[in-house]
Amino acid sequence: MFTVIGERINTTLKKVQAAVAERDADYIQNDVRLQTEAGATYIDVNGGARIGEEEGDMRWLIEVVQEATELPLCLDSPDPNILEMAYGLVKQKPMINSISLEKDRFDPMIKYLEGKECRIIALCMDDSGMPKTIEDIVSRARTLVEKLEQIGFKRDDIFIDPLIQPMSVDINNGTIAMDAVKIIMTELEGVHTTGGLSNISFGLPQRKIINRCFLAMMIANGYDSAIMDPLDKDIMGLMQTADMVAGNDQFCMNFIKGVRAEKIVS
Repeated sequence: MFTVIGERINTTLKKVQAAVAERDADYIQNDVRLQTEAGATYIDVNGGARIGEEEGDMRWLIEVVQEATELPLCLDSPDPNILEMAYGLVKQKPMINSISLEKDRFDPMIKYLEGKECRIIALCMDDSGMPKTIEDIVSRARTLVEKLEQIGFKRDDIFIDPLIQPMSVDINNGTIAMDAVKIIMTELEGVHTTGGLSNISFGLPQRKIINRCFLAMMIANGYDSAIMDPLDKDIMGLMQTADMVAGNDQFCMNFIKGVRAEKIVS
């Protein structure tokens, strides 16, 4: 089943940042309930945009979000100290966003993650920068999986992010991501792939239709998770349909349920 990481509780978004600054729990909880009803699997929680306020904001957000949903949280921060605090507040096994191979990030994060009961998003980034080729992505994915397995992570708890880059920068970025995902899901059997879906359309018009087309093609290549907006009904309907066509929906039951609930309409 496709894993939807709801991206909307992020203080880089102006309305969310204002709600957090004003401690407007109603705004946050209404959004979380809508994401839950729309079919999110995880609620991503990022409180890092207000400089010097992340600890307090994250602590408040986790409390408020968990009052509004029974879904597990994706704890989103580059700071292991913030993640340690947040980990102690969650009611269910969380997802951690994220670790990469950049030395300044990898070393403290690998120490933090050892012994934790969580799932992890692993970015295909190292000290040389963003990956430029399929082999860059795949080789970094292999290393990340190896390192995470060494500290006890099972492959089912590892979500590889190939770092989708805009097609407006390089027209080949879509096919690079698709081909890399196909190799990762074949060679590293048991892991998952995820990432910020809308990165592909940055800088282009009609972004939503690009995102939808790209998601369907990524699912055809094995992609089984995305950080995305569950309130976009069209892309959620496409996701369920593409997941069925890719053979991931036994007896088409999720698709049929989506149609009956009027979440998938033509």
